[in-house]
Amino acid sequence: MRIALAQLNYIVGDFELNTHKITEAIAQAKQNDAELIIFSELSVCGNMPHDLLTRPYFINKCLESINTIATHCNGIAAIVGSPSCNPNPTGKALYNSAFFLKNGKIDSIHNKSLLATYDILNEHRYFEPSDSLQAVTLNGKTIAITIGEDIWDTLQADGRKLYSKPPMQELVTQTPELIVNIAAIPFVQGKIDQRVSVYKNNVKQYGIPLISVNQVGGNTNIIFDGRSLAINSNGTVAKMLNIFEEDICYVDSNDLEANATSISIEKEDTIALIHDALVLGIKDYFCKMGFTKATLGLSGGIDSAVTIALAQKALGSENIRVLLLPSQYSSEHGVSEAVELADNLNIQYDIISINSVFNSFRSSLANIFEGQPENLTEENIQARTRGVMLMALSNKFGHLVLNTSNKSEAAVGYGTLYGDMCGALAVLGDVYKTQVFELARYINRSEEIIPTNTITKPPSAELRPDQKDSDSLPDYEILDQILYYYLEENKSKEEIVKMGFNAQQVSKIIRLVKISEHKRYQTAPVLRISSKAFGIGRLLPLVAKT
Repeated sequence: MRIALAQLNYIVGDFELNTHKITEAIAQAKQNDAELIIFSELSVCGNMPHDLLTRPYFINKCLESINTIATHCNGIAAIVGSPSCNPNPTGKALYNSAFFLKNGKIDSIHNKSLLATYDILNEHRYFEPSDSLQAVTLNGKTIAITIGEDIWDTLQADGRKLYSKPPMQELVTQTPELIVNIAAIPFVQGKIDQRVSVYKNNVKQYGIPLISVNQVGGNTNIIFDGRSLAINSNGTVAKMLNIFEEDICYVDSNDLEANATSISIEKEDTIALIHDALVLGIKDYFCKMGFTKATLGLSGGIDSAVTIALAQKALGSENIRVLLLPSQYSSEHGVSEAVELADNLNIQYDIISINSVFNSFRSSLANIFEGQPENLTEENIQARTRGVMLMALSNKFGHLVLNTSNKSEAAVGYGTLYGDMCGALAVLGDVYKTQVFELARYINRSEEIIPTNTITKPPSAELRPDQKDSDSLPDYEILDQILYYYLEENKSKEEIVKMGFNAQQVSKIIRLVKISEHKRYQTAPVLRISSKAFGIGRLLPLVAKT
């Protein structure tokens, strides 16, 4: 059987576009003599639709699209992901389903069993778990259709035991000759090799070849990486589709077994993948929202330098205009390096001193602040002045502001609300400071784009004379390790101290994380590249004693 794997980039709720992409892929597959084409989980509506799933018109549109797609399935069958209605009124109103389409109509519907409720996923909010598992037959071949976590060799994906044995153990009793898994797996740094291992182990356990189709592209802050694959019954990866790109490939089920050539899976270059994921995330955020132009404050610092380089790659030089907003505390080298970087990227820039505006604020507040020493207040006024300038350019010319705060700073509150924390998208909000430096070096791998001094000089916000980040924070190599164990690994203060970190430092950092929660609630959407991104990936109460 000749099978097409269609790894496509969908837009949530754009039924016309998604249906067009799917039917175009079906037509292409028919021309290439495919008998079956497979699409990803929730492909018809795009992933993740969240509470759009509670709107009846949205579900009706899904079903209309499925019926339209079915009319194109003559001479070829298709497996397409979509929500479907649950006829049982005592449960949730919907299933997360795979529709098997052939002979111009819906042949059967297969509903997800192991609903995911972990990390950013909360499928139990919308879907009812299925207790019915049924393979299908196509051209004499029996196919087990699974969705996402159904492929796991476990009784639960979310703490709810549903069966006496895992879904795959139920399905293998129907003697399938092929497992199809439609998935929607977001990118998480360092996890692609682990994902492939899970599939390979499953195949080896059951001795049945597997095809898994993922989607690709950014939807708000979630980035899907693709990497759909075909594995033969010996656990050999015979096909792997491109990462971060739309791709369609063809697999012959007989060749998959008889003549499969192992695909070499190289060890992940984490920084290269983070770079490509962020570029895709920026590009799709703008494209899918209908915006084309971006701005940011270019300071001569490492964060704004990396952000503008990523944005230029995603949007093109002609679509970016930046502001250089020096104050009396800005270094000459900071301004000159910002100009050099803008020139290297062929990006339009304007230099506007904020001194007069800053002094105007100080003058206006002089009577209220009389007798008070200058402190963070004056530093924050500078940051907020810059934020006002950037938002003015955004409003006047329609440029979305890119936030340049990194994860380390966001974690400990090292940023000013309504100042440097403003923006429509936080590009580096899930990237630790040490990784920002690695990204800068990666961007410079072939030529010097970011000035070398921007990378090597001590980080500074330049909001007071001779200020350095290290005045109030530990070295980033130490800070980022403590933050990783606390945020990503959920380790307690006591556990982190036992690992050899200074107890006083650990206590200070954890306290800063806790008291900065209100800031993170008000920041821009963060492009997610880790398992614990701020925002959708980490939800904590603002008022809590822990």
